Amino acid sequence: MNDQRQLADEFHRLRGHLRGVASRILGSSDEADDAIQEAWLRANRSDVGVVANVPGWLTTIVGRVCLDMVRSRLRRPEVPIDVGAPDPPAGDTASSDPAEAAELADSVGLALLVVLDRLTPAERVAFVLHDLFAVPFAEIAEVVERSPDATKKLASRARQRVRGAPKLPACDVERHRRVVEAFLAATRAGDLYGLIAVLSPDVERRADRVALRRYARAHVRGAGEVAQETLTNGQQARFAEPALIEGEVGAVVAPRGRLRFVLQFVVHDDRIAAIEVVGDPLRLRQLDIALCAPVTSA
Repeated sequence: MNDQRQLADEFHRLRGHLRGVASRILGSSDEADDAIQEAWLRANRSDVGVVANVPGWLTTIVGRVCLDMVRSRLRRPEVPIDVGAPDPPAGDTASSDPAEAAELADSVGLALLVVLDRLTPAERVAFVLHDLFAVPFAEIAEVVERSPDATKKLASRARQRVRGAPKLPACDVERHRRVVEAFLAATRAGDLYGLIAVLSPDVERRADRVALRRYARAHVRGAGEVAQETLTNGQQARFAEPALIEGEVGAVVAPRGRLRFVLQFVVHDDRIAAIEVVGDPLRLRQLDIALCAPVTSA
């Protein structure tokens, strides 16, 4: 490769792959676009004539840019959540573009974005680059500025946190996940009878003080009552996905991968016997959240 035109052509050819890397590390389509632009500027300033593996080189540049962005994000002061603040208008979500939020959820997975957000920046980059994009540890080590062995340990720690530790055998986890998926699917579809079918007759739903912004009562009992109330919050189900919560199958509600609520379920005889809605930021940070399905590579 001996001129910038060839670099531009190669960058254009790899743009989808590079954007996928950035989206998974950053959890934001908008930030991914910014990262790709910055990566192009850095690549364009470099001597590409000595680069033997251009795709790998460009991937590591994107990884460095994303690592800087995640570190910068963590240095920003957190804005406290006003528990007494009113709900956003109907239809408002963390994304200004619902189609973009849906695309991001489909391509990355909301639960994975939530879990990745709990890793350190270096763990996040090492896991995404290695486990999702098969980048060799020697190349990732340059991005995170660690030795290859230390980078392997970063990815291993991240992998353990992403996978979590289920409290039930794998077959029971799968059964409970199907029950939760049926609950979410019926909620999205506005299917009252479908919801009642997956709820125990004496199911109880409880919600904490933050979740009560959306739930009128702290405690609701009975399949009919719980199902009817659940449908009034059906829009949020678009941003819900099963996840392991404290080792049990539950769900995260996370527009654009930003955790808003957690649903904890008690499942008996393939029906939901209890639901707890957690919205308090302190409680959310303390919960152990992991995936309840294998992570697939891109």
